[in-house]
Amino acid sequence: MSGVELYAVNPANGQKLAGTFLKADAKIVEESLAAAEQAFYIYQQIDQAKKALFLQAIADALVANGEEIINRASEESGLPIPRLQGELGRTTGQLRLFADLVLEGSWVDAVIDTAMPERSPVPRSDIRKMLVPIGPVVVFGASNFPLAFSVAGGDTASALAAGCPVIVKAHPAHFGTSALVGQAIISAAAETGMPKGIFALLFDNGLDIGAALVQHKLTKAVAFTGSFKGGMALIKLAEERDEPIPVFAEMGSINPVVLFPEMLDNRPEEMARQLAASITLGAGQFCTNPGITFAISGDGLDRFKSSLAEAISKTPSATMLTPGIAENYLSRSNAMLKEKGVSLLAESAAINENLQCQSVPRILAVSGSGFIKNKGLMEEVFGPHGLLVFCENRLELERALAELDGQLTITLMATVKDLQAHQNIVECLKSKTGRIILNGVPTGVEVCAAMQHGGPFPSTNDSRFSSVGTSAIYRFVRPLAFQDWPQELLPNALKDGNPLGIYRKIDQQLKK
Repeated sequence: MSGVELYAVNPANGQKLAGTFLKADAKIVEESLAAAEQAFYIYQQIDQAKKALFLQAIADALVANGEEIINRASEESGLPIPRLQGELGRTTGQLRLFADLVLEGSWVDAVIDTAMPERSPVPRSDIRKMLVPIGPVVVFGASNFPLAFSVAGGDTASALAAGCPVIVKAHPAHFGTSALVGQAIISAAAETGMPKGIFALLFDNGLDIGAALVQHKLTKAVAFTGSFKGGMALIKLAEERDEPIPVFAEMGSINPVVLFPEMLDNRPEEMARQLAASITLGAGQFCTNPGITFAISGDGLDRFKSSLAEAISKTPSATMLTPGIAENYLSRSNAMLKEKGVSLLAESAAINENLQCQSVPRILAVSGSGFIKNKGLMEEVFGPHGLLVFCENRLELERALAELDGQLTITLMATVKDLQAHQNIVECLKSKTGRIILNGVPTGVEVCAAMQHGGPFPSTNDSRFSSVGTSAIYRFVRPLAFQDWPQELLPNALKDGNPLGIYRKIDQQLKK
């Protein structure tokens, strides 16, 4: 270690919190990845039942230490206890979900094409293929989810489930929480007999250690949730290596909402209250808070605007995650308000002056033509901020929506008649998102097999993958084919007789 001591700060009052954490250096990066490489060769051979037991043991350890972890996370992030209790439940739930996935085993996508020695004019060899882990994975903890997207979050859970050792770079906003969660993983690894080096946690308050981890020759993949700038920097570092590696970067989204005419006429007040709650949820610090709303001007929109303004003005401020995030939010929101044609529709009148890092919920408005002319209005403002784009007619709405970049989510507030009457808009929006929602809100990402949390660039850099749900495991594997291997040397997933009892595709037929 470098010997440099780091500490955490309470964003609500600026006070230094108990505990010091040693800043990592080049030596610990080298040692961690060397140990991870050795662990990889052992861990990938461990049977699925023991891997599942390891994941379950991590979840159990988090539950056993839940009160201490949640209290520390609240001190470091300003997030309320109930929110963190829910987040801990999500974290342990996804660990157990991946344990079940590993235990069942069919996720390895085993494919067998049996030999055809009599085939003419050329015989066919026996070829069997399955997914195998790629090696050590580096995970960057996220600022806005101290638990669910951090040390034992979905990236770590899916990488361990795939058979990959994990090195986590703790986020500077929650060193103490990271340390407590990291210890739970280490304890679970020891309890279940996992190899030394299967997990490591490194602390740094700068960029050097992250860069060193990405560029190290033993790192095989990187998982990141954060800003566009941060994600693109990591992608560039990975591409500059002698051996380029995949970076799976979730880089934010403005999560557009489209209010269609019939729905707007029928339920304007209800939709306004629903969206106000989603915009300001968690002080607007989710990657799925709706940041921009589109509608055609009319009586329904007038009623919607009035109800939205009332709801926002009554929403109290909340402590944001860090001083830097709070400063950046206010700066970017103010800058957008100064853009040509942009006006203030509403902002909170309930600001807590006794606490630091307070968010100011705010809704701005701009015409459809003004939005079309200004690409800067499509940039994410991380916080409880929304932009209402009011269009003169359907044609202007179509032109405005066509300007959108790739998104994590797009929400349609529409009746069946609305959808039928605007099929061209619906098809356009499908091409711009990873999850399209009907008459709901984008906040509240369900952890399940069907969830897609990833969309076209720039929301993520590879829209084929999800960072949430069981399909997240596919980021950390690669296909490997075995040709003409003897039965006794094949992996169990590919042996005749199907000893694991998993679903496999044999000569084009899916069988168990």
